[in-house]
This record gives sequence, structure tokens and C-alpha cells, in this order.
Amino acid sequence: MPSDTSTNLYDLTRPALGALLSGWGFGPYHRDQLWTALYRRHATTFDELDGLKPELLRMLREHTRLGQLATHHESFSSDGFTHKLLLRLDDGQTIETVLMRFKGRATVCISTQAGCAMGCVFCATGQMGLSRHLTPGEIVGQILHVNRILRASGETLRNVVLMGMGEPLHNYEHTMSAVDVLVDALGLAMGPRFITLSTVGVVPGIRRLADEERPIHLAVSLHGATDAERAALVPAGRRWPLDELMDACRYYSEKRKRRIFFEWTLISGRNDTAEHAHTLGLLLRGMDAHVNVIPLNPTVGYDGGPSRPESVRAFQDVLTSYDVPSTVRQRRGIDIDAGCGQLKATVERRSRRSLPTSA
Repeated sequence: MPSDTSTNLYDLTRPALGALLSGWGFGPYHRDQLWTALYRRHATTFDELDGLKPELLRMLREHTRLGQLATHHESFSSDGFTHKLLLRLDDGQTIETVLMRFKGRATVCISTQAGCAMGCVFCATGQMGLSRHLTPGEIVGQILHVNRILRASGETLRNVVLMGMGEPLHNYEHTMSAVDVLVDALGLAMGPRFITLSTVGVVPGIRRLADEERPIHLAVSLHGATDAERAALVPAGRRWPLDELMDACRYYSEKRKRRIFFEWTLISGRNDTAEHAHTLGLLLRGMDAHVNVIPLNPTVGYDGGPSRPESVRAFQDVLTSYDVPSTVRQRRGIDIDAGCGQLKATVERRSRRSLPTSA
């Protein structure tokens, strides 16, 4: 964790910020004044917090900090639409954030952990293991960083996907605090329907998400429709078998009255046959579900390859026969290691190669 013991203002929800300021004798007006300066005016230094009472500004300087994420490395796709950032945290850890531009909108994919404990075999982040959870401010900081990039070109951010490094539901408290900051009406004011959380299937987190009635979208990484096939790709499947996972998904869908998106990475010869599609169709038939099929983005640590276009179409045709809608998700930034964890892994490999060898 960062060594600085002062409070990072970006770690606080608006109620938490109010509690901090109340302890210093300042009320809701001053809380909201500071909040809008941080999230509407995008102040990055205490000098930019003009308009605050001098006594409040003094307390903020003495007891808090404005944690900023620094760009450690960045790359741009050849088509100009994908911008991948490797951001450095205060303790030297690095995380990935991906800005994707589409016609008329911009989407950012953000991380919730440094590394990941879930161990999905085809994922570069899963291959590196978990270093630590991100704080709410480190999650929100990725949005602020991207917003500054977009504002420079007159663009605005519309969609946020919690689909980068890490498992959001493994870092539940900090992730949800960050979501609360994103949707706060006096701050970034992002619409919850434009936020999607992706999970490998952490069953207790899915049920908790349903019970707390948070109006964001849920995507579940499935990749296999039998316990054996799924566990071979997603080790978390051994902890939460498919019957438990699907019960939790139905509970979420029925309680929230929301469609669930299921992610299916298509790997040639391993989970892309007609038989696999029929098994998936039977598993999801009758649910309010939508399948995002994603041809594999190859990684150095996994020997699988992406499905051929004809296999993708045949897979979708089978799903259609079960009345399960599907979409082939557009792969972005293949030329810049835009898959989860790939840029960090590439940069670290280059750094190791550049180290001098001992005599």
C-alpha cells in the first residue's frame, strides 16, 4: 500500500468526505464545494482549490493529499482508436487502463486490483498473480486520468467497464466505493446504466450486488458450460461450481429485473465447437441473458489461439436456436497488447532484458 499515511481525498465517498470535514467543524456546504472542485473542475493540486475557506484549505494541506496516477508507459493502436496506459501507483505498482474510442462515444476499461488471484489460464493478468487490492481513489483515479485526456480533445467519457486487471468482486468494498463516487450527482455524475462490472463468477459478490440493488450492469466470464471445461480455463470454477454460479445469476436477474451478460472467450478447438455451443445454449435457455463472444486475444503464457470467423458464426447460430442472443465483441488494440495484463507483462519483460548481467 502507499507509504503516505495522509488521507487521499479520492478514496472518500461524499458522505465520508462530509464526516471528515465535520470533524474539523465544516458543514455540508463546504463538503459539496470541495467535492465539485475535485470532480467537476478536476482540480489536481491544493492551489487549484480556490474559493475554499482558508482554515479548511490549511487542514486539507496538513492532513490529506490528492493522489494522482502517473503514466509509466502508453501505446496507441495503429487505427488511432485505442489508447493503452500503464499507470504507476504511489508504491511503484503498475496497473492498466484502456481508452477505446468508438463513433460518437468513448469507453474506458479500468482495473480494480494490481494483478489478479483468479488465475484464468488465458489471461495475462491471471498469469501474474495478485499483488494487492486497489484503493477507491486508485480506481477513481483512472477515470480522472482518462477524463483529462478526453477533455484536451473536447471529448467526453460515456462508458466505464470494470474489466481490466483484477476481480472487482474480490475487492468488493473498494470497488463499490469507487462506483459510488462515479455516479454521485454532484461529481462525475455517470449514469449507472453506462457502468458494467465483469466477474469470473464470485458467487457471494453477485448475491450481495443483487441485495444492495446497485443499478449497474453485470457481466459474468463463463468460457465453459460444464464444470470440468470451465475449471480448466477458470480455476475459480472449482470454488464456485456452475450450479451455484447459475443460481446466483438467476437470483441477481430476477431480483434486479436485469439482463446478465455472459462473456465467452472463443479458443480454437477448446470451447468453440457446435457441441460447446449446444451445452451453453441449454445452460442459458430461459434466462434473460446475452452472450458476448470474444475471439481469444493470444498471450505469451498460453498456447491457445482465436477461433476462425466461420467457427464464430457457427457458434452464434447454435445459440440463436436456443433463443440466446449473442454479439461478437470487437477486439481492439491487438497491435498494442491491449488485452488485460498484456502491456504490463510486455514492459516488465523488456525491463528484465535490459538489466545488466552479473559478471
